[in-house]
Amino acid sequence: MRAESTKDFDPGAFVRPAIARLKPYSSARDEFTGTANVFLDANENGLGSPTSRSYNRYPDPYQRELKSKIAALENVGADRLFIGNGSDEAIDLLFRVFCEPRVDNVIVCPPTYGMYEVSAAVNDIEVRRAPLTEAFGLDPYAVIAESDERTKLVFICSPNNPTGNSMDRETILRIGDETGSIVVVDEAYIHFSSKESVASEIELRPNIVVLRTFSKAWGLAGLRLGIAIADPSIVSLLNKVKPPYNVSGAAQREAIEAIGEAPHVKAMIEKLLGLREELREGLEALRIVEKVFPSDANFLLVRVPDPTAVYRALIGRGIVVRDRSRVELCEGCLRITVGTGEENSALVEAIEEIGKEML
Repeated sequence: MRAESTKDFDPGAFVRPAIARLKPYSSARDEFTGTANVFLDANENGLGSPTSRSYNRYPDPYQRELKSKIAALENVGADRLFIGNGSDEAIDLLFRVFCEPRVDNVIVCPPTYGMYEVSAAVNDIEVRRAPLTEAFGLDPYAVIAESDERTKLVFICSPNNPTGNSMDRETILRIGDETGSIVVVDEAYIHFSSKESVASEIELRPNIVVLRTFSKAWGLAGLRLGIAIADPSIVSLLNKVKPPYNVSGAAQREAIEAIGEAPHVKAMIEKLLGLREELREGLEALRIVEKVFPSDANFLLVRVPDPTAVYRALIGRGIVVRDRSRVELCEGCLRITVGTGEENSALVEAIEEIGKEML
């Protein structure tokens, strides 16, 4: 069910019939908008809550104030924003809206973020793999070869997790144009990269969906807030299927407050980029380190002779990294998050000691 041009892409033609027929749940806050003094419609506890901040009322189900702040920050229309309980919710909803179980398929480009395949398995959707090249780049020929009339979603992570590199913009657009599928570009780490987002392409290419998160650069992982930037018709479909109050009032309030501190976030990003460079230099100076791969994210992929042994030795010293040595194309590698200056120094010192013991 391909459009002749992605400009003519109709998300409605991709929607599962059951979702097209679905009458969404109507919450109390859906049925009333406006100003009132007495709320007796949602079976809330009118006496308040035991905390210092009042959370006895249900939050705005469509996060209107938060969306207005994000829209101004990202220079995008609020109608192009979906906000979820982490970007993982948006990933799951895309499967539920567009993929018919045991009929449709999706394409992933390993090594990449593992939740794409987990969500596919939960929703009983076939996964097709178009591995990255040896240089961790996209292989458009492989993606296009795997695509057919039942390919609904293509997932591309850029900057990629766990490799850290950004994907070529023109290649992403080519994949979207030639497959005609919905191309989901996960930009969780985009704030650490100098590369341009593909979000600006959505108006001309409505089959592109961009995912963002407050968990990385914004330092709000504990709030579980993710964003999908998409054509308004796709946003409307995601809102149709999502739970009525999927983002808590506390998360909305904290995110609004954080956006008011955007200059501080920018300063944190700049500091992390400096710390990333210092960590890279420190690791490259160690005999045990075989390679530190280039990164546009807040982590480094590092190759060592025996990653599992190094991982366990670090655990023994109270330092936790990620062993990615069993991941396709990441054999021999650890994924190391950029920490504080003190944490990075402790890590480098520990790996140096481990190297002396192993070599």
